[in-house]
Amino acid sequence: MSSNDLMTVILITLLLNMLPAFGASGMFKKAGVASWKAWVPFYNTFTMIQIAKRPKHWFFWQFIPVVGWFITLGIYIEFVKPFGKFTFLEHTMASLLAPIYFAYIGTNKKDRFVGVEAVKAYKKSSAREWLDAAVFAIVAATLIRTFVFEAYTIPTGSMEKTLLVNDFLFVSKSSYGARIPNTPLSIPFVHHTLPILNTKSYSELIYIPYTRWFGSPVKRNDVVVFNFPAGDTLTLEEDSKIPYYDMIDARVTQLMGTAAFVKQFPDAKQRAAQAYEIARNDVWDQYTVRTRPVDKRENYIKRCVGIPGDTLEIKEGILYVNGEKAFLAPGSAKNYLVQTNTQIDGEMLRKAGIQIKETADESDFMSVSANQYEVNLTLSELELIKKVPGVVSVTPEINPANYLIFPRDTSVANWSIDNFGPLGVPKKGAIIELSKKNIAFYKRAITVYEQNKWEERDGKIFINGKEASTYTFKMDYYWMMGDNRHRSQDSRFWGFVPEDHIVGKASLIWLSLDNGIRWKRLFNIIR
Repeated sequence: MSSNDLMTVILITLLLNMLPAFGASGMFKKAGVASWKAWVPFYNTFTMIQIAKRPKHWFFWQFIPVVGWFITLGIYIEFVKPFGKFTFLEHTMASLLAPIYFAYIGTNKKDRFVGVEAVKAYKKSSAREWLDAAVFAIVAATLIRTFVFEAYTIPTGSMEKTLLVNDFLFVSKSSYGARIPNTPLSIPFVHHTLPILNTKSYSELIYIPYTRWFGSPVKRNDVVVFNFPAGDTLTLEEDSKIPYYDMIDARVTQLMGTAAFVKQFPDAKQRAAQAYEIARNDVWDQYTVRTRPVDKRENYIKRCVGIPGDTLEIKEGILYVNGEKAFLAPGSAKNYLVQTNTQIDGEMLRKAGIQIKETADESDFMSVSANQYEVNLTLSELELIKKVPGVVSVTPEINPANYLIFPRDTSVANWSIDNFGPLGVPKKGAIIELSKKNIAFYKRAITVYEQNKWEERDGKIFINGKEASTYTFKMDYYWMMGDNRHRSQDSRFWGFVPEDHIVGKASLIWLSLDNGIRWKRLFNIIR
């Protein structure tokens, strides 16, 4: 457990122990116990155990990290029973709203101490026993998922060969500080959509602004789970498989390349505006478009290769950070063109020690032409394939410029996934000039992520109604890339990840499946 994890656990433990002290002092007095004992951390819960005549060893269980929280809640439930509180609602109040509920009991003249004999005389039904257990389990799991860790499954190959499809991970919520949910009204254990019903699993009647307890910055090269930044708008039919903005951009490109459309709108600026309007309307007509709050956007997992203030550049497929070659994880892979003087297949490469996945959706080995193949390789596998009989040459695959690459404005930057940048990562408090080039890179961060109103009038920029030539960032941002460099939808396509989108750090593989258990991957630390 890191020092940050420990501090978070200690804080929550102390809050659980001390917040009900005022109300407990009144209840102690009614039970004939000195009220000052309610204000002494842990001695107060020991006194509650004595009043309720429960096993004294419960007191010591409170000091087990995380588990102790639920023991404390259980003590609170037992403590209210000698005051005649036996209903499900009363026990829920005691466990979830102890500071308020204890104060009510302690100051309410109608509530009195009835003793443990009354508790022994009360019997719960079997249904009530099961209901109490279920609620307690839900509360416990919710607290763990919010403050400590959450289970996560790798759905795609964007991080191969570091992380494989159907790797099951523990994601540490405390590594960067526990993020309090923006939308607390949601069904437990469901991210954003109810299975079968295919409806929202949450309500936005209550919205909590971004809050993070004991926040700690993401470190360069961490493997991070985060909410998909471009997932603020989506279609229910495709979700993040085909992002909403990709749909519009693809339609815009199609229209702009049509001779009839160019003839209809000879002015380039007018043509672009019309193309966007038509594309947007087409998408809205053909799909069901929705928006999602930050904490309910799709979860992605990538490696953080750029932290606030970094400058990144990719040259011929090699990533540079602040002018230096970046860290390359041992499992990082990319495509190579392999020329041979004979036919080879995936099985031959597996026998040579190369990890080859061949599925209907994606393959690490594909034939390009006669005796030429595209193979997805790590650096260590690159050396192995050179020794395979029949291999003549192996060269890195370099992709051409693509209009879908960030910032999706070819008049400013015509980049590819292999030749990109240089580009600066925004840092909280950093000031940028609002030039045409900077607007292309940072406008979404300014308007969408930091929620500013943007207007352009008479060649001038107005932010929140005031003319502006510079902008000061309110948040830190990160640059995320998949270790499977040629098969990852990452920051190279949709840009920066704001700090409020960070979910947690991928820490441990606890299970891995592929037609059975991959035993060698169990309990591997993620690096």
